[in-house]
Amino acid sequence: MTELTWTDDDARAVDIARVLAADAVQRTGNGHPGTPISLAPLAHLLYHKVLRMDPRDPHWLGRDRFVLSAGHASMLQYAQLYSAGLGLELEDLESLRTEGSLTPGHPEYGHTRFVETTTGPLGAGLSTAVGMAMAARREHGLYDPGTPLGESVFDHDVYVIAGDGCLQEGVQAEAASLAGTQELGNLVVLYDDNRITIEGDTRIAFTEDVEARYRAYGWHVQHVDWTQGGTGYREDVRALHRAIEAARAVADRPSLIRLTTVIGWPLPTKQGSESVHGSAIGEDEIAALKKVLGMPPEPFGFDASVIERTRAALAGRAAQERAEWDSRFGRWRSAAPERAALLDRVRAGRLPDALALPAFPEGRMSTRKASGKVLDALGPQLPELWGGSADLAGSNNTTMSGEDSFLPSDRAGAHWPGSLFGRVLHFGVREHAMGGALNGITLSGLTRAYGGTFFVFSDYMRPAVRLAALMGIGSVFVWTHDSIGVGEDGPTHQPVEHLASYRAIPGLDIVRPADANETAVVWREVLSHRDRPAGLVLSRQDLRTVDRGDPAFASAEGAARGAYVLREASSSPELILIATGSEVEAALEAQDLLESQGVATRVVSMPCQEWFDAQDAGYRDSVLPEEVPARVSIEAGLALGWSRYVGPRGASVSLEHFGESAPGGRLMEKFGFTGGHVAQVARDVLASM
Repeated sequence: MTELTWTDDDARAVDIARVLAADAVQRTGNGHPGTPISLAPLAHLLYHKVLRMDPRDPHWLGRDRFVLSAGHASMLQYAQLYSAGLGLELEDLESLRTEGSLTPGHPEYGHTRFVETTTGPLGAGLSTAVGMAMAARREHGLYDPGTPLGESVFDHDVYVIAGDGCLQEGVQAEAASLAGTQELGNLVVLYDDNRITIEGDTRIAFTEDVEARYRAYGWHVQHVDWTQGGTGYREDVRALHRAIEAARAVADRPSLIRLTTVIGWPLPTKQGSESVHGSAIGEDEIAALKKVLGMPPEPFGFDASVIERTRAALAGRAAQERAEWDSRFGRWRSAAPERAALLDRVRAGRLPDALALPAFPEGRMSTRKASGKVLDALGPQLPELWGGSADLAGSNNTTMSGEDSFLPSDRAGAHWPGSLFGRVLHFGVREHAMGGALNGITLSGLTRAYGGTFFVFSDYMRPAVRLAALMGIGSVFVWTHDSIGVGEDGPTHQPVEHLASYRAIPGLDIVRPADANETAVVWREVLSHRDRPAGLVLSRQDLRTVDRGDPAFASAEGAARGAYVLREASSSPELILIATGSEVEAALEAQDLLESQGVATRVVSMPCQEWFDAQDAGYRDSVLPEEVPARVSIEAGLALGWSRYVGPRGASVSLEHFGESAPGGRLMEKFGFTGGHVAQVARDVLASM
């Protein structure tokens, strides 16, 4: 066990972090100073004594990960990014929560260096960290399988600071249960047990035995009490360090360290009060705090030489750790050139130059089944790709054929053979945690993961999907059973508003292919994007697989542009039918009827509005020319959002109410998703011109 060296500079840097938090929140007039003040010793201990990092390189593969799940306490992290020399300077702290600053109200990935993930929604950070810990193990198995776990250049630890609010959120419970099942020994969660939330003492809503709950999840649990049972207050940093070292020594279980604190300590009169949780603490209290700590009274006043020395000390330690790692990494590259080439390709965000996609003949096949066949084809070509389902693998078709499950050996069995380094993920009935874990895996950066559930249950994971879009990361969500075509399971399982709802999230691609060949093309396109997430929306029921050998039909490659002319009109088009997914079949049937009546009709398949909107104006106009205002959209969901494509004189065949329990085909007919009804709507549009 490593002995802790804690110098006067360390102690003074903790005091500086406390007054920086108080002054920064006071200057901007709002924020969360209490936790950054009381947890300053913990944060300093992590950044300056525990975390493996390189101040020169926030993307170093060998770094440990830190996640502030209690993201409202952002000054806790910002103060350390400053004192450790990790990209923030004093002026950044002085501009906390102001426009354009590097110190927004909650930590934001891609905005502030060394912030590993965006946090703020409580509990989300913990679920993301579980994904990061899972990713580390899979990365080891993919790139360095012959080295014992814990001894590879790809091994690293993930540390989380969570609060009472995080521990109450449902996503935390889902994620913690999954982490225990996966025996993630590289995950350490430090729980700030200060018993205060916005409404006051947690006993009004939160009285459970957290330690017992986490032990039941299969975690290694320790308790460090800084309140000394109410008889005093002693920040025993050495005891906390011993607990962290003990947690790191446990290889087969994630660890929870419950740290009992008093929020805002050592504020003279406001410590332990909810008033310091989310509000500026006032000039008088700050002055009293500085007097207790022996700090200069002026705002942001401190001995800058302390920070110079803490930065230098960290830089020296980091340089030594980085040099040792670089030497080991060089030996790995020399010994494993093929795996090194894979690593280089994945880090560059490239797909193989000649990615082979399956081609499907004319016939009938659900897009969920086609997706499964695409994954089978992609598996050997993309070793970095892995994924699974929230207990719906057989329905989502998310299992690559012949691949082992990602499981500790004692969890595997005849039905699901597996290993620590397997490829098939089992998230259990935990959609929200699945979304967070997928984000964590994606952020880890050396693999690409996907996760599936029924589209209607995407409601459970929406916060994680929104965070993926906010961060601009390439998480992949596979959502099947996409409409009233689900059938007899009824309205509880039939998504109606979901397409419109998810299209409302900025930066999220919603992709609903019309047939098997479009499914193959859009999978490739989704995987080619690393800067935004995508939701693949797939059918339960069989759909017509268009005969791409028939010259009347365009290549499915057009799907990569978001929308394309699937089948052209017999002459200059008078009418355009625009459809997605299963409704493209109805559009083609309507086209046949209209053409037989002398109406020149174009059918446009639009699997992804976002991709189409990103095309140049010339292409968009070639698909939806302004001179053809007679347009009808066909989609088994809300019409919300379609007006920008059909225009003021067009119409939408849509679903503005919930479904019912009946065969899917019957519901499609009953609610108007047939060629005959679409043709009638089209004739009405033409008649109104």
